[in-house]
Amino acid sequence: MAQGNLLVFLRKLSLFLLLIFVALGSYLSRVNATNWEDTLWVAVYPINGDGSDVAERYIDTLTADQFVDIEEFIIDEAQRFAIPLEKPLRIDVGQAIDEQPPLPPTTQSRVDIVLWSLQFRYWASRATSSQTGPTPDVRIFLRFFNPATSPALSHSVGLQEGMLGIVNGYADSRMEGSNSFVVLHEVFHTLGATDKYAINNQPVFPEGYAEPELRPLHPQRYAELMGGRIVLNENAAEIPKNLRQARIGQASAAEIN
Repeated sequence: MAQGNLLVFLRKLSLFLLLIFVALGSYLSRVNATNWEDTLWVAVYPINGDGSDVAERYIDTLTADQFVDIEEFIIDEAQRFAIPLEKPLRIDVGQAIDEQPPLPPTTQSRVDIVLWSLQFRYWASRATSSQTGPTPDVRIFLRFFNPATSPALSHSVGLQEGMLGIVNGYADSRMEGSNSFVVLHEVFHTLGATDKYAINNQPVFPEGYAEPELRPLHPQRYAELMGGRIVLNENAAEIPKNLRQARIGQASAAEIN
């Protein structure tokens, strides 16, 4: 009996030490990524989210040029916050992936979320294991859908642990601006930024407002990146069409240093 208890204890201790090691590694990666001394490297891995020919054809034409607005936005915002780095963020398109990532649980169970996080990190490591060279700082798995058959998409997600994200986007060149907005929103989650909107998706004041000092306060001219929407009045807000309609607020900037 004593030997059995010892084995159980050692297994639990090994798991605990492994979790501590993984958590410490994730923490150090985030610290290094947000010291803004080097360019943050983000890789986007396209996935055919609905198996459609529309999404497949779109993925075949995908290049990093379609995300250059993210790089330009970060350059402008970094200058506004006095970050001297010439190119704070670089975004590349990785090899297309032919399998779907494990999707987040629909429940709010802490246990389910932790188990999914571990499963997702394992899946991401395996899905990108064939890609040569160093590992990007942030890996975003971008699932594309045909807008004609999927007019509404499920929520995207970004994890600090492992600096990974799953983004649901549209396979349509006319919607590349909104895709970029969501991609960058989730990138910021991987860096430690938090959502700044309520359950009804209305940005919260003042953190979720791009210009909380604006008078009159409504309508706002821009969406705060982590607020997610342009506030029209206390009860209405609209999704920005592109990053030209966005700004990084003071609270979000502080969260990513």
